[in-house]
Amino acid sequence: MRITLASRPAKPERENEDFAAAGPGAAVLLDGAGVSGAETGCSHGVAWFSGTLGGLLLRSIAAQPARPLADCLADSIGVVRSLHEDGCDLAYRAGPTSTVVAARVGGGVLEYLVLGDSSLLLAGKDGTTDVVTDRRLDEVGRRLRGPVDALPTGSPEHSAALAEYRDALAGLRNRPGGFWIAGPDPRAAEHALTGKVPLDALASVTLLSDGATRLVDRFELADWREALTILDTSGPDELIRRVREAEAGDLDGRRWPRGKAHDDATALHWVLP
Repeated sequence: MRITLASRPAKPERENEDFAAAGPGAAVLLDGAGVSGAETGCSHGVAWFSGTLGGLLLRSIAAQPARPLADCLADSIGVVRSLHEDGCDLAYRAGPTSTVVAARVGGGVLEYLVLGDSSLLLAGKDGTTDVVTDRRLDEVGRRLRGPVDALPTGSPEHSAALAEYRDALAGLRNRPGGFWIAGPDPRAAEHALTGKVPLDALASVTLLSDGATRLVDRFELADWREALTILDTSGPDELIRRVREAEAGDLDGRRWPRGKAHDDATALHWVLP
């Protein structure tokens, strides 16, 4: 395995709520969501949730190569639930949640799982690229975020509209007609996007949080082929540096409307043998 990994918090003084790790033949990336502190109903916080779930999931998929990835995720969500259900309010609608991307090599195939709006970039040996992203959150968001995008990012009015938007999203989380994400209910794993790709067709696989995909899918300053070239030649840190450079030139979100001027950004680039 040859893996390069970079991750930066939205702001240097803030805790990074992304988590990424790899082990022999397996890798995971999670992007935590929620507002850290008492408002989540959980005393542990978002970074604890994504990091704990990510570590358990990586161990599960590596130790149980024959168990489907969705089952491994459901098991891991159940374990995390058991760790804090006695002291935290897991029914609180704004509780910690996380996207999940997982990949595992075995039996001549690469298995993958994607839940939430993080992405998996598959690079073929023939030069093709294929991106797996769960767009259900984006589809729900487009219906709700008009008032947010119409206001300057970071303004008091924008913050108020963003709070209303997040509250509306919470009401559509993990239910039909809404979107699915890892939270307190293991059944969310049943709704993950999963698949298998022949290993001999792949050159690399990259796991990306939505803070790292902004260069392509929000700013449109590169396509996926160009993003892959950056990853192959300069590594994940350069990809994130370019995201930060673009963000810094549009802090008020006038050119690229968005909920946050900066977001936690993580990329794990795995070059396959």
